[in-house]
Amino acid sequence: MRMAETVARSLQRADCHYDLVEHDHSATSLESARKARIPAERMAKSVVLDDRRGHYLMAVLPANRQLDLDKVHKGPWRWQLTREQSLGGLFKDCERGAIPAIGEAYGMGMLIDPALTRQADIYLEAGDHESLIRMPVEEFFKLAPNAQLCELSR
Repeated sequence: MRMAETVARSLQRADCHYDLVEHDHSATSLESARKARIPAERMAKSVVLDDRRGHYLMAVLPANRQLDLDKVHKGPWRWQLTREQSLGGLFKDCERGAIPAIGEAYGMGMLIDPALTRQADIYLEAGDHESLIRMPVEEFFKLAPNAQLCELSR
């Protein structure tokens, strides 16, 4: 297991209580949930958006849901899905495609779907394809104190 340095520092700085959960190699958040034998609604999936002008935003929603961009477009910004090739530069200490759902640690704002707040604990990528972080939902919000809650998914 290899947790991303940025994630480890954020967890330590926020004094979060968490566990690491190993699983077989996976390519998506939904597959990670399946391989770790956890309910997909407890797996926090991150979707990175940008405005094509250098501003980034992370949408966090349950792995079993899809992002509804129309719900994100409320307000002055016009967000689009960030191109895959841009993500490596944003998450340098993570394996490609294993983006932790803690955008604030990587300098971006966050929107969190309230469906995640209905869970006692949630799971998120640790920065590799074989480990997850499990934590009570209250601990997760220590990592995202400025995040906004809003309906994001369908």
